[in-house]
Amino acid sequence: MSPSTSSRRAWLQIHFCVILWGFTAILGKAISLPALPLVWWRMTIVTVTLLLVREFWTGLARLSPRLMATYAGIGVLVAMHWVTFYGSIKLSNASVAATCMALAPVFVAFIEPVLVGRRFDPRELFFGLAVIPGVVLVVGGTPVEMRLGIGVGILSAFLVAIFGSLNKRFVEAGEALSVTGLEMGAGALCLTILAPFVPAPEAVFVMPGQRDAILLFVLAMGCTLLPFALSFIALRQLTAFSTALAVSMEPVYAIVLAMIFFGEQRELNPAFYAGVAIILAVVFSHPLVARRQQAA
Repeated sequence: MSPSTSSRRAWLQIHFCVILWGFTAILGKAISLPALPLVWWRMTIVTVTLLLVREFWTGLARLSPRLMATYAGIGVLVAMHWVTFYGSIKLSNASVAATCMALAPVFVAFIEPVLVGRRFDPRELFFGLAVIPGVVLVVGGTPVEMRLGIGVGILSAFLVAIFGSLNKRFVEAGEALSVTGLEMGAGALCLTILAPFVPAPEAVFVMPGQRDAILLFVLAMGCTLLPFALSFIALRQLTAFSTALAVSMEPVYAIVLAMIFFGEQRELNPAFYAGVAIILAVVFSHPLVARRQQAA
């Protein structure tokens, strides 16, 4: 397969993944479970499935103990990101939580230089400051009772920026299914250890009802295992620009889907959508400027 064909295929893969990720907010709102048990079931289903796949074990055998520990640590960050993401949905709605995710690329601009050891570009500070008016409008356009959901959503975006940068750094070191299984298993184990310390620990391991069980299976298989593995493969072929631009579309898909399925536009006023427009404009501008800097 030629390099251009590989890049085109990877580009299509990452866009397909982004569309599937857009449904995670919708499913998270539709599932009646609280955030922590929802994430525990999501990660556990994926882990158990991969334990039955031969490629998981063959790829695992090639990893050093240090890499296993690294991927396990990233998995804990993934779990914390999902708990806060679904917590944001439960405290506000899917549109608000998805909008907070649009801040992740801005966080990456500050976090990635630290994690990969490259020089910090002062111009990236501009993008961090430019997004503030959008955040102010989003907060102002959201009912008061949803404000806590915004704060939790911003924390979730910060966590996704960390584990996304780490995954990018170690993308060449392991096979997609093995890495996915390690990260999902470590995340599920972490939540199991934390369960006794939550207000209602027995609720973490409660058996979901039939409707929730079906939605959890769709979430685990269609919106977690498949896009997680595909995106890990695609990252090896894509530039940072292509990846950032594609992933930036996830909040757009999620907000449109939330309007279609839940009519959430009735809960938010025009200031919210004006803030969303500013945030997305900043997010899309950042990779464009970065690409020009690389070309220069």
